Amino acid sequence: MEQALYGPEGFFLRPEGPAGHFRTSVHASPLFAGAVARLLVRVAEELGTDEVAFVDVGAGRGELLTGVLAAVPAGLRVRPYGVERAARPAGLDPRITWTGRVPDGERGLLFANEWLDNVPVDVAEADETGTARYVEVRADGTERLGAAVTGPDAAWLERWWPLAGPGERAEIGRPRDEAWAAAVGALAAGTAVAVDYAHLAPARPPFGTLTAFRRGREVPPVPDGSCDLTAHVALDACAAPWPGAAIVSQREALRGLGVSGGRPPLSLASTDPAAYVRALAAAGEAAELTSPGGLGDFLWLMQRVAGPEGY
Repeated sequence: MEQALYGPEGFFLRPEGPAGHFRTSVHASPLFAGAVARLLVRVAEELGTDEVAFVDVGAGRGELLTGVLAAVPAGLRVRPYGVERAARPAGLDPRITWTGRVPDGERGLLFANEWLDNVPVDVAEADETGTARYVEVRADGTERLGAAVTGPDAAWLERWWPLAGPGERAEIGRPRDEAWAAAVGALAAGTAVAVDYAHLAPARPPFGTLTAFRRGREVPPVPDGSCDLTAHVALDACAAPWPGAAIVSQREALRGLGVSGGRPPLSLASTDPAAYVRALAAAGEAAELTSPGGLGDFLWLMQRVAGPEGY
């Protein structure tokens, strides 16, 4: 998974970027970036400052950064960072610092949209005796069961995703827990948010979630660099070390940030037809972002990071 996504010929280093293969909330509507901008304003107010960092982890080609910078109100000074393994995109706003690692010591909002699902993980499967074994895979997708899962990986499975019987599978989320802990630990104060496909105990899928996407279609997860390899995130495991962390649906989170799919009043159509059409289009985009069974089912892990002053 590491080589297929981030190696020399890896999927995420391809020129077209992730947007050439799948659509995230960022690409679905500018309302998403607007909501994140409002969250950034809220974080700045809580920190008592008019200068704040916005750290976009898994920044793609800078789409969310560009949208947030366009949406923040005048008077709020933003230090924007794009954290991404791919090279800096051409034409990106010069204010944005493009980096391969989360910056240390910043105060503000750290936002990771569909990042953790692409942090590489191993897959485990229970053999005929019920022993959890690593699933080994060739570049053409051929699989076999390998060594028994032991050590910290076995401990993670036992706590977060125990396999009940032969043939059951799990993605071992320990590297994601560690990646999220490192990202949050780099933030001096503010709020950290991870948005992703996710599941919680005890509703783990019995056969795992590993899949792939290419040019907008779901395809078999072949690790040859031609497709996005992704697996849902055990988000409660990521949140466990952080007291006070909250996990909510995207529907709930966006509604709290002013994104609603409600239709505009019909009376507006007669008094200001152009405004009615714009409002109706925005309501449609908001409905897509918050729809049950779709983007609205994404989960948001939200946690405050206290600095020396208490926040």
